[in-house]
Amino acid sequence: MNDLPFTFRGAALAALPSGALHWRDEGVLIVSDLHMGKSERMARRGGPMLPPYEVVETLDRLLADVARTTPRTVICLGDSFDDLAAARATGSAVAERLAPAMAGRRWIWIEGNHDPGPVDIGGEHLAELALGPLVFRHIATPSGAAGEVSGHYHPKARVPVRGGAITRRCLLVDAQRIILPAYGTYTGGLFCHQPELSALMAENAQAILLGPSPVALPMPR
Repeated sequence: MNDLPFTFRGAALAALPSGALHWRDEGVLIVSDLHMGKSERMARRGGPMLPPYEVVETLDRLLADVARTTPRTVICLGDSFDDLAAARATGSAVAERLAPAMAGRRWIWIEGNHDPGPVDIGGEHLAELALGPLVFRHIATPSGAAGEVSGHYHPKARVPVRGGAITRRCLLVDAQRIILPAYGTYTGGLFCHQPELSALMAENAQAILLGPSPVALPMPR
């Protein structure tokens, strides 16, 4: 795998092709917006019927990243489940799959707007976490961020190429904040030129486009 290393607030980080963030020196793996149980939630609410495999695909991806990076701590930055009912419906299966990976390491579930309460799945359930120079939360603060790592917006970018354009999930970085892409299988995204994201990120922000070999470029606006 071709991770893309970069430095943020003095921390040596790496963007993984999957959308995870790895802080090797501290032994931390960070993911955001798994949205497990989205197909169950949509079926429950009378929406379109999606193939019910996204929980398995998302967990397979996460467990592969855990196995490859062997972190001491895993931080899930909120919206790990699509809602609390989805957590109840899928939580036992998720807990069973994750139990071997959670054993012997710190596992932190940051509260999101989709899953604001704790779920019975083990690990720690926090509103946010400060670790060294970084602060981990679900939604970026509008101002005053310093070393903030968040998710929520599911950023993606459309980049022109010869003969057309490509659209990729992306990780956004400036001097003060990082916004992670959605990690889950059925998550969609918000283009980074939309006002919700362009207002948060500095003019010199970068977008790290995901793929087999992540690529950094100026954030499209």
